[in-house]
Amino acid sequence: MKASGIRVRRAWLLVSVVAIAASAQTPPVAGASAQTPPVAESSDTTIRVNVQLVRILATVKDATGALVGGLDKDAFSITDNGVPQEISVFERQTSQPLSVAILIDTSGSTAIDLPYETGSVMRFTHALLREGNPSDAVALFSFNWEIVKQRGFTRNPGQIEKALRGLRGEAGTSLYDAILLASRDIEDRQGRKVLVVVTDGGDTTSRSDFNRAVEAAQLADAVIFPILVMPITNDAGRNIGGENALATMALRTGGRVFNPSPGAALDRAFDEIIQSLRTQYLLAFYPKNVAPTPDRFHTLRVTVTDPKLQVAARSGYYGEARQEDAPAPAGVGVQPSDTTMRGRKPVRDTKNTKGP
Repeated sequence: MKASGIRVRRAWLLVSVVAIAASAQTPPVAGASAQTPPVAESSDTTIRVNVQLVRILATVKDATGALVGGLDKDAFSITDNGVPQEISVFERQTSQPLSVAILIDTSGSTAIDLPYETGSVMRFTHALLREGNPSDAVALFSFNWEIVKQRGFTRNPGQIEKALRGLRGEAGTSLYDAILLASRDIEDRQGRKVLVVVTDGGDTTSRSDFNRAVEAAQLADAVIFPILVMPITNDAGRNIGGENALATMALRTGGRVFNPSPGAALDRAFDEIIQSLRTQYLLAFYPKNVAPTPDRFHTLRVTVTDPKLQVAARSGYYGEARQEDAPAPAGVGVQPSDTTMRGRKPVRDTKNTKGP
């Protein structure tokens, strides 16, 4: 049974490499190169001032793993390609609106555990929308060999619950395509943007790849929280490569990977995501004195003065490259909202596969 949703045949277009993540409380965000005047020139290089604001969502933990929410601005330091930057915007436990896209794996291997997963997602959605900013919203995507936007962003948990009840497990896993599609869909939302990916393993049927998926998330300024549901506790039979890929995505975007088993541990993983979102710091800066390089990707490093504390934050953003070195746009794009992205058809017919 195919999941419900408005299905539009996917057009494979080139991805635009421009992303502007706007915020209701802050100026435009740097996610792409900006046309800015040089402030210092020499025969070798040009140093530019990027007039766009780069936003960073960060969480801080102590040595025991407990979240730390009471730090001041002076406790943080930021470097952009190794160049120290001045923090222009700082919010402790920011209440900026949340846009959370939930991506749930409906491949054939999830059929047994899918009822547990959908139940946890329902409880997570109700808890998230019950508190926080009144503009918080949730969207739901399902993915197997195709990706379906089941519900656009809504504050009505009943709409998400109705869509979840219609999901069935079948066919392959287009994980990277799902992250790319959801990232492009969430890109122009205001405030904080989060992807929660519920899956049991790696990619098998995507047309895009790991690098394109990560780039799309970085351009969208989205934080990825993968939840790897782990019915298998040993390495035999597990997709270790898929697990490592998702852990790397979380690290690069400032999220965290979870490895719960179905049941109470899965609920606890969702609870911890909510706690992380409620204790996030918002840091932002205007890049200064950063020389354009052949690579458009700027490496960010966020630290705190207390060496016992650990910071989770995005690893970089896409800014300026030297004009003569700038690569042509590349990647796989998708149509906007209410789109089904179709990957390769499954090798065998699993359309009659039913969950328990």
